[in-house]
Amino acid sequence: MTSKGTEKMNSSTIGIDLSKDMLDVYRLSDGAARRFTNDKAGYKALIKWIGGQATRVVFEPTGPYHRAFEQALAKAGLPLVKVNPRQARRFAEATGKLAKTDRLDAALLARMGALLELDVRPIHSNILAELKELRIAREALIKDRTAAKNRAKIRTLPLLKQQNAQRLDEIKLQIAAIDAAILTLIKTDAQSAERFRILTSIPGLSRITACALLIEMPELGTLDARQAASLAGLAPVTRQSGRWTGRAFIRGGRASVRRALYMPALVAARFNPDLKTNYAKLIAAGKPAKLALTALMRKLLVLANALIKSQRTWTPKLA
Repeated sequence: MTSKGTEKMNSSTIGIDLSKDMLDVYRLSDGAARRFTNDKAGYKALIKWIGGQATRVVFEPTGPYHRAFEQALAKAGLPLVKVNPRQARRFAEATGKLAKTDRLDAALLARMGALLELDVRPIHSNILAELKELRIAREALIKDRTAAKNRAKIRTLPLLKQQNAQRLDEIKLQIAAIDAAILTLIKTDAQSAERFRILTSIPGLSRITACALLIEMPELGTLDARQAASLAGLAPVTRQSGRWTGRAFIRGGRASVRRALYMPALVAARFNPDLKTNYAKLIAAGKPAKLALTALMRKLLVLANALIKSQRTWTPKLA
């Protein structure tokens, strides 16, 4: 192992595997492993055990099980790194670590954080966590609505038709209530309200899309253009080997962001002056419509990131 690799492996990176009741912890620098309870007492003991020398504390999100843990460690000033479980599993496969226990998972996360030098990022605020929960509930209702609409096509009995129609009305009211709650929460936070104002100034971006971007991609305004596109899975991935060059494609990233941007891209292709021209050029150059729309999605996201970073609203380009 090179001196640089040895330095990484000797770093004070800590991996933590979370479950409902327990926290399995592994410190890479000396191989120490401990177990703490996933509650306030456990957090206090864990923070004391870690001390103030950790380079990064790596863990996977586990829904309701990690939120209180995350807030407690962030409040203590520890450098937190939250990794995608799929990314961690791929790292395990790449390194040949196929066995899976809570203790081994903690050690794996520590090694992953050190070797890949994963970046520490600030955690989401309490308001953002509430917005995320509302967003998840809204998406579930959208799926319910689609299922109810599909059922309406095959119902034949009057009673079932009536109940299905009532369910659709109920879903409509619930979605409206959630949308109102999301907007209210955004307006209670000055920073979120300003970001929302900037996003809704972009032609083609509705209030619903702006909310989705605020919730699903809170990093907007802190990234460069390439990072923003990559995080959303909208940066083309090059394929090349020897003399062979394949077609670039998009992969990975946050599918929820791409879903949120699809309809705005369709609207922008017709009504956003700058992007309408760009879309027309891509089509004229022989690009498939789907690829051209993906390019518009990327441009919308990069534009949103740039406007939030510079704290200004959208203005049309002068001829």
